[in-house]
Amino acid sequence: MEQITLSFPASRTLNGRALAGVVGSGDMEVLFTADQQQALNVTITTSVDNSTARWNALFDRLNLQNGLPSGTLVIHDFGATPGVARIRIEQVFEEVSHA
Repeated sequence: MEQITLSFPASRTLNGRALAGVVGSGDMEVLFTADQQQALNVTITTSVDNSTARWNALFDRLNLQNGLPSGTLVIHDFGATPGVARIRIEQVFEEVSHA
């Protein structure tokens, strides 16, 4: 298992918490807690070694489309495809934006 820590400038703020996915389900679990800081801090535990570049690319794409919210994002990845990862992350951001 590899532990990756990333931080990105946030361009928007939200309120609340959200969970998407299920740990141990064969893909991934994402937990988001919004805050009023200026950054999105991400902690990823993954079964895929040397995947930091993939995660950076994913967050760069998310930032270009909607901007990243401030808060803490905890990801437990068990080999999910980039598409599933994106869906789970977008799900928590959307859920909190409607809270």
